[in-house]
Amino acid sequence: MDIQIYQIGFGTPEYDEAVGLRYEVLRKPLGLDYSPEQLASEYDQVHLAAYGNSGALLAYLNLTPAGTETVKMRQVAVATALQGKGIGTLLVAESERLAQRLQFEGMTLHARETAVPFYERLGYVREGERFEEVGIPHFKMKKALV
Repeated sequence: MDIQIYQIGFGTPEYDEAVGLRYEVLRKPLGLDYSPEQLASEYDQVHLAAYGNSGALLAYLNLTPAGTETVKMRQVAVATALQGKGIGTLLVAESERLAQRLQFEGMTLHARETAVPFYERLGYVREGERFEEVGIPHFKMKKALV
């Protein structure tokens, strides 16, 4: 499968489609939704989306600056039927390259406990103790980009 990764704009049809994917993968299983305020806060963040040959949206992630040297990866979602096929790995690698081009030296994220092994394989390390976010266990993780 040929995969293309693009930066998409906030408030575009592509962004709206990505919110739908995020809802299906990340929120719906927890019985949660996005508030208009949560989505509005993303207007100045970086939105990356992975598309297949047919133009179908396969995956999404968000990069949110967390100071001048660090960026936070958020809302990583791969279509359920496509998980485990390397799409998330490609998307994370592209987000790291973009973060480096934007002069960030490190990446942080809050990984669901079930996703920790995925991020560890990509070189991320746990930082601190397990905590609860959106009602499920998470770990803060980080990786140097320089």
